[in-house]
Amino acid sequence: MARPRSARAPPLVALLPPLVALAQAGVAGAAGSVRLAGGLTLGGLFPVHARGAAGRACGPLKKEQGVHRLEAMLYALDRVNADPELLPGVRLGARLLDTCSRDTYALEQALSFVQALIRGRGDGDEAAARCPGGGPPLLAAPPERVVAVVGASASSVSIMVANVLRLFAIPQISYASTAPELSDSTRYDFFSRVVPPDSYQAQAMVDIVRALGWNYVSTLASEGNYGESGVEAFVQISREAGGVCIAQSIKIPREPKPGEFSKVIRRLMETPNARGIIIFANEDDIRRVLEAARQANLTGHFLWVGSDSWGAKVSPVLNLEDVAVGAITILPKRASIDGFDQYFMSRSLENNRRNIWFAEFWEENFNCKLTGSGTLSDDSTRKCTGEERIGRDSTYEQEGKVQFVIDAVYAIAHALHSMQQDLCPGHTGLCPAMEPTDGRTLLQYIRAVRFNGSAGTPVMFNENGDAPGRYDIFQYQAANGSAGSGGYQTVGQWAEDLRLDVEALQWSGDPHEVPQSQCSLPCGPGERKKMVKGVPCCWHCEACDGYRFQVDEFTCEACPRDMRPTRNHTGCRPTPVVTLTWSSPWAAPPLLLAVLGIVATTTVVATFMRHNNTPIVRASGRELSYVLLTGIFLIYAITFLMVAEPGAAVCAARRLLLGLGTTLSYSALLTKTNRIYRIFEQGKRSVTPPPFISPTSQLVITFSLTFVQVVGVIAWLGAQPPHSVIDYEEQRTVDPEQARGVLKCDMSDLSLIGCLGYSFLLMVTCTVYAIKARGVPETFNEAKPIGFTMYTTCIVWLAFVPIFFGTAQSAEKIYIQTTTLTVSLSLSASVSLGMLYVPKTYVILFHPEQNVQKRKRSLKTTSTVAAPPKGEDAEAPK
Repeated sequence: MARPRSARAPPLVALLPPLVALAQAGVAGAAGSVRLAGGLTLGGLFPVHARGAAGRACGPLKKEQGVHRLEAMLYALDRVNADPELLPGVRLGARLLDTCSRDTYALEQALSFVQALIRGRGDGDEAAARCPGGGPPLLAAPPERVVAVVGASASSVSIMVANVLRLFAIPQISYASTAPELSDSTRYDFFSRVVPPDSYQAQAMVDIVRALGWNYVSTLASEGNYGESGVEAFVQISREAGGVCIAQSIKIPREPKPGEFSKVIRRLMETPNARGIIIFANEDDIRRVLEAARQANLTGHFLWVGSDSWGAKVSPVLNLEDVAVGAITILPKRASIDGFDQYFMSRSLENNRRNIWFAEFWEENFNCKLTGSGTLSDDSTRKCTGEERIGRDSTYEQEGKVQFVIDAVYAIAHALHSMQQDLCPGHTGLCPAMEPTDGRTLLQYIRAVRFNGSAGTPVMFNENGDAPGRYDIFQYQAANGSAGSGGYQTVGQWAEDLRLDVEALQWSGDPHEVPQSQCSLPCGPGERKKMVKGVPCCWHCEACDGYRFQVDEFTCEACPRDMRPTRNHTGCRPTPVVTLTWSSPWAAPPLLLAVLGIVATTTVVATFMRHNNTPIVRASGRELSYVLLTGIFLIYAITFLMVAEPGAAVCAARRLLLGLGTTLSYSALLTKTNRIYRIFEQGKRSVTPPPFISPTSQLVITFSLTFVQVVGVIAWLGAQPPHSVIDYEEQRTVDPEQARGVLKCDMSDLSLIGCLGYSFLLMVTCTVYAIKARGVPETFNEAKPIGFTMYTTCIVWLAFVPIFFGTAQSAEKIYIQTTTLTVSLSLSASVSLGMLYVPKTYVILFHPEQNVQKRKRSLKTTSTVAAPPKGEDAEAPK
């Protein structure tokens, strides 16, 4: 096992020469310390003065952080030494040093703690000689052997000192250092602390941010171990917990340049939505950040969440209260120690000569000058009388870390007591086993202590030397006479989990509405989050438009084809089903035309049947006229089928009758026109009449042409049985609110036109023959009316096509197309009825005298008229 020891020895051997030199140089600084004699000596490190400027080591006195804490250790030592049950027969001494809030200076001071050990390893002399100014040698008292150290305050100072104390196995307990780095027991194995590490504090701050509903914050840290490690812990915990994103992480330089804090505020405003600012910084930096925010006219914009370095201190917010309003700060759970208040307020220049900095504190606290203080005073500075009293002639509030200083002293005392009980059984005072005191053994006893501290809360350490996390949560609130006093108000606490009284929080603006610190505002109903790449807390809200609905916060999906989204697009609802009804305004014109047409057609048929053997009826071609009138009647009747609610029977009737009426009509007209044309053309070449012009032949031709349509429809019915369907695509408009399912027969627009296609072919063919027959003699009196009928019918159907197909995307498609089709059919039937049969019916009913043979009406006429060809299309009475 020799090799491991030799492996660890070189660092210590290498450090001994410089440490000896530094220790010898530091003896001169021994006068700048508070000494208490005792059998066992404890070291103490306190920031009695601030960091010096312009090359000076120390700056102004720190009354609370420095003097209060140092006096707390003296108070604790007095109580321990006065307790007969604790370390009986042993008096604890002390050597308390000023770190001047600077790590390098603190290291130089702390080297005096190891002087005895260094000399023991060096020459072993009992006394050391020094020659001030080159004069005769003076013997210095041998240095005390420090068994443990209380301190330091700043984490950077504790880290620097801990690296040295561990080399000499001197346990160290800090009352204020919270950097997570110090929890590394492999590097800082002799370091312990009675305050929880910033990892607990960072967890508490993450819990606070999440409890307030914030998910986008920036961090601000003073350069150094405390600020940087605190922010690092916050960032790591927030990343692991999820739901909180860091907009910016800004570091305040150790030696900030002029305008540095204005630059910090400008950088924070680069992400204005990140109003929450997590700040791990020292008092001076906090104050200067608040000043810069006020100068930038951003009072009330930032929502500060401060660490324990802010805590409940007045100095960072003094004269900056308006900027600090709403700030939430955190502080290890503490209590004011009444005994210390009585002790400290009773201190005076006469009874506290052991504290070498107390006179300086006195001058600072009472704003006066002591005679012989070595400083010049002007006429405006009064002289101290020595009769001033703390708390009576000056304000006093116990500094927040006093409790932890006392607990640190008691932790060492209890560890030494347990060590004495185990190593010196039955002895009062120290036994040889504790002279000298072994630091490694003492460390084991320190880690094992468990007692109720000065505030009544348990004091203990885990395997890393950390105290359990217990925090009070404060909010700085504006003074409000009706609601109570302002300042720091306790609003919650944290111990493993957060208990935050949200109702006790007050904010600028609406006092009871928690302001937002979010990268993106929550999306509204019917909107999904479209995440920004690389920033999980930032998103764009994208509307679930059209027929999509919001499935969850990240997804939009299309509604099923038979459904449409709700108005806010958060779900789907059934699409309303519509069809053309009898009461619809769109049905009124077609039905009116159909009724009038049916009445007119019935009147014509009745008239023709009653006057069946009259010249006008016979000249019209009775057989084909009745066929044509039947087709016209069917055309009018189809309107009722088109309006009726679709069903299997209605759909079958539509297929059959929609094309049958027009086919029957145009077949009859085509047969008539063809007969006239053939008679005229044959008459030019011969007196022999053309074949197939008899009524029977005409009927056969007409029914043969109609049979083609019937066969086609029957084949269609067999191949695809008719049924009704609900078409959700026909009226799937851009606006889902206008979407409708259409109850209709299973006929597409093209199949409907196809059903009429054969009729259109007959119509066009008939029109062609009408054009060819336009020059026939006037004795063939039906040729020209048939021509006009076909021309007008073609115009009607040419107008129908663009209207029918031009409304295919309209929300009113079913109504417009059905109305257009039925009106077009009725108009074409009315044209045929009006031009071919209404004049004849008028003559038959109102001018019966004209319903006779022309020869009989022209008996007085002496001239003769050439007889027309035989047949019923000869000239009728006019």
